[in-house]
Amino acid sequence: MSVGELAGLLVAVFWAVLVTLLAVVLVRLSRVLKEATVLVSAVTEQAVPLLVDAGTAVRSANQQLERVDEITANVQDAAANANALSSTVAATLGGPLVKVAAFSYGVRKAVSKQNGTAALPQQSEREALARLVRAEVRAATAPRGGLLAKVRRAVRG
Repeated sequence: MSVGELAGLLVAVFWAVLVTLLAVVLVRLSRVLKEATVLVSAVTEQAVPLLVDAGTAVRSANQQLERVDEITANVQDAAANANALSSTVAATLGGPLVKVAAFSYGVRKAVSKQNGTAALPQQSEREALARLVRAEVRAATAPRGGLLAKVRRAVRG
C-alpha cells in the first residue's frame, strides 16, 4: 500500500465515523422532535377545554356584574324615593304637629294656672315637644331646589 492509498483509507474511515456520528445525532434529534410533537399535541388537547371554560366563566361573571349594576340602580332609586318621601312627610306633618303640641302645651299651662298649680311639663312631654320643634326646624331649613332657595343661598354667601 502506498502513502496515497493509506491517506485515502484514512479519509474513508474518517468519513465513515463522521457519517455514523451524524446518523446517531439525527436519530436522537428525530426522537426529541417526536416527543416535542406529542407534548405539544397533549398541551393543545388540554388547553382548548381550559380556554373554553375560562371563556364561560368570564361570560358568567359579566352577566352577574350586569345584574349587580341593575340592583345597584334600583337601590339608588329606592333611596332617592325614601328620601323624597321622608322630606315630604316632614314638611307636611311637621308644621301642624308642632302647632298642635304648642297649643296643647298652652292649654295645659292655662288649665294649671287656673287650678293654682304651676306644673312644669313632664320629661317625656318635653322630649316630645323638643323632637317636634327639631322636626319643624329641619323641615323649614331643608334645602329646596327652587329659585327662592338659590337666591337665599346667594345672599347668605
